[in-house]
Order: sequence, then C-alpha cells, then structure tokens
Amino acid sequence: MNNFIVSTLLVLLATVPLSAAVPVTVAVNPNALGPRIADDYAGLSYETKREMPDATGAYYFTPQNTPLIKMFQTLGIKNLRIGGNTVDSPKVSIPVQADIDALFQFAQAANTKVIYSFRLNHGDPAGASSQAKYIADHYAASLICFSIGNEPDVYVHSYPGYLKMFQPIYDAINQAVPNAIYCGPSLTSNGVPWAHDFARDFYPGGKILYIGQHQYAGGAGGKVKDPVTGRNLMLSPAWQTIYQTYYDKFVPPLKDADIPYRLEEGNNFYNGGAKDVSDTFASAIWGLDYLYWWAAHGSQGINFHNGDEVAAGQQIAPCRYASFTTVPDGYFAHPLAYAIKIFNLGSRGQIVGTTVTPDDDAKDLNFVAYAVLGTDKNLYVTLINKEHNAAAHDADVTLQIGSAYTRGQTIALTAPNNDVASKDGITLGGNPIQHDGTWTEKWTDLPAPPTAGSVHVTIPAASVLLVRLSGS
Repeated sequence: MNNFIVSTLLVLLATVPLSAAVPVTVAVNPNALGPRIADDYAGLSYETKREMPDATGAYYFTPQNTPLIKMFQTLGIKNLRIGGNTVDSPKVSIPVQADIDALFQFAQAANTKVIYSFRLNHGDPAGASSQAKYIADHYAASLICFSIGNEPDVYVHSYPGYLKMFQPIYDAINQAVPNAIYCGPSLTSNGVPWAHDFARDFYPGGKILYIGQHQYAGGAGGKVKDPVTGRNLMLSPAWQTIYQTYYDKFVPPLKDADIPYRLEEGNNFYNGGAKDVSDTFASAIWGLDYLYWWAAHGSQGINFHNGDEVAAGQQIAPCRYASFTTVPDGYFAHPLAYAIKIFNLGSRGQIVGTTVTPDDDAKDLNFVAYAVLGTDKNLYVTLINKEHNAAAHDADVTLQIGSAYTRGQTIALTAPNNDVASKDGITLGGNPIQHDGTWTEKWTDLPAPPTAGSVHVTIPAASVLLVRLSGS
C-alpha cells in the first residue's frame, strides 16, 4: 500500500446491522513524508468573458466588489485562472486595458494571483504581446503566469498544427516581456500526448512554471439523467480509479523529468455540471477527496471552474458545479465552497503517510483519510465518510497518532440530515458561509485528550471531520 495514498473501500455490509457504527483504525506516520502542498493549491478558474463588464457596464472582478473579495479571502483562494472556452471564442471580444485593470486590482484586494490566458484560435500576436507587456509593467506582483489558448486539441488536429498557432504568439510575448513565465498547454484529458510534447519542447527553456492540464472525471453533465446515480458515481471509489488512470497516462514522464504539473481547470462533470448532482453536498465530499488525492500525487494545485454561467462548447450553460454563485446581497456558497474551505484549514504543510484498516465486519467501508504535517507543527487529519445510501454506516475511528500529540480539536463539515442531495443548510463547524463572504470559525475540543498515542472519534455517514492535533 502506498504510504501517501489511503485505501478506499466499498460494498454492502451484510454482516453489520443497518446504520450501525463500524470500527476503523487510521494509523498516521508523521515520519513518512510525502509531497508538500503548494500555498496556492486550491484555486478557481473563470471564463475570460467574466473578466469583462456585463450588459449594464458593471464588472464582476473589481476592487469595489467587497463580498467577492471576502469570499475569496474566506475560502483561501490564492490562484485565479482566467481562460475557459471563451478565451478562444469569436463570439467574445478580447479584453481591453480597463478590463485588465479591474481584474488585477481585484486580485490585489483579494490577495490572490492570476493565471492570465490569451487567445490562440485566430489569435493576434501583436495584440497579445501588447497586453502582456501592460500586465507585466503594471501588475507583475499579482501575476502567476501567462497561458495561450484553452483546450486547443478540440479545434486543432495535430501537435504541429498547434505549434504553428502557438509559436508566433509565444515569440511575440517573449519579445515584449523577456522574463515572461507560462503554464500550458491547457488541453483536455484526451490531449496528454501533446502535453508531453509541449513539456519536451518548452520546459527546458526555463519559461514554463508547470504543465497545465484539465480533467472532468465524470464526463458530460448532460448525460447524467438520474441524479441519484450521478451522486453515487461521484462518491464511488471507481472515480479514484479514473484519477489513477489519468495520472498513469499523464504524470510519470513529467515526474521522471522533475517537471511540475497543475490541473488548472477541472470539476466533476463538464459543460457546467450535472443537475441535482454537481450542486449538492455530494460535490463537497467529492471535491475534498479530489483535492487531497491529487495533492498526495504531487499536483501543484487544482482550479475548479466557476461562475454563474460557463461555456459549454460554443454555448453558455448554467454553472451547476460552481463553488458559489451571485445572489442579490452577495454570493451563495455552494457545497463545493465548503470543501475548499475545510481543505485550506487542514492542508498547509506536507502530506504524511496514512493507512486505513476497517474492522473485519466492515472491510469495505467507503471511507478515506488524509494527513498533513502543518507548517505550524500541528498534525491535521481529514476523515471523510463517503457512506451515503440506505445502508450507510457511521465510522467509529481509532486514530493512531503517536505520543507527540497531547491535545486536539475538531471541526465538522455536515449537511442537514446527512443527506448528500442537500443544496442548502451546509455548515462547517456549525456555521454557514454567509452571502457577504464571512464565516465564523469554531473548533471543538476533543472529548478527551489523546491516550497512549490514540484518539477516538465518530464520523457520521456522509460527513467530514478534520482533527487538529498539537503537542504539549
């Protein structure tokens, strides 16, 4: 068993009484160090169209948008990617300097940084270089990197054809901004061979921050006709197999060459997500597991695509997988926002070895755990109970942590009645994220301090518990 990845198990528990709590042992080895999690790991991705003013002339990204700034700060969003299908759409105009000013001034106010994309399909090298120089001259401190195009494997049919479009824009930007840094090539999951070619051709030049790729594990949201089936799929261990298959295809050549990578656009189902699936509490449980799974596999981060609407091919669709959407008095935090928040509470540090061992009567419990040795020297253990159907079971967890930790606190992520179909009423530490972006942080002391290197906690079905452990 991999020290950095937790076993995930699922079947009907015929020998266990319905709804009974089942024993699970989670052993954490703080000396088995895995990947360090980037400070800007959990990010958001938006359409380029969102950078520009709406029909009334109002900007979304502006330093005057206080609730949005607060939402970014509360969730801990440090990486904002601007791109999506509309960066390459002929139906969408190219941003002008006023749009760029509003975006980057928002980023400054929200204490986040930007991955900024330029048009590739029928792109303009002179226009891109002029805008890149403007950004570099005025907002270098808020810029992560440039990107050129979005999912070019959809509209270009060969890697040489892609290079023919990419190279003139890349060269023009480099001439205007000699120290420019990039990520890319921002392909669909089908474009992995091109990603390897791009890494081979461009990473040695020292101008590529990381290889950026996209993943939507569930495929097209519109193909999900039954919400119950969709939620079951999203919480199934089979989805970790999908991640592993993609990882095995994409990452090893990069890892062998010590080339970093980031999923700079992704979510559960593409084309805006699946109705009554992507916008439910199931997405919070899924999203938290997804964030940790890729962190444990060395990703530099994930940018969940977001917005009130998103591009679905050449159409605009409701954004059902959004982390939050606009409401009259600010922004409504969807369940996925809570996953981002609890991840950022427990992920400031380095992945450490964790092993899950269910009791013999519950060998296939749908339960995962991840541990992080924090930069603050605390140990953070995230316990995710993905049990959620009629035969769901609570997890009676014995957490083995060693003798270094003598105190602990917990914070729980829950939905009303532990219902994964819930869209509202989600709480973290008993408190919701408000429309103005504020949230009250409240941890609860463990009922008893660690004894003989162990802690005992119960994780209800369809819920998450983050345990923070500290020394004397």
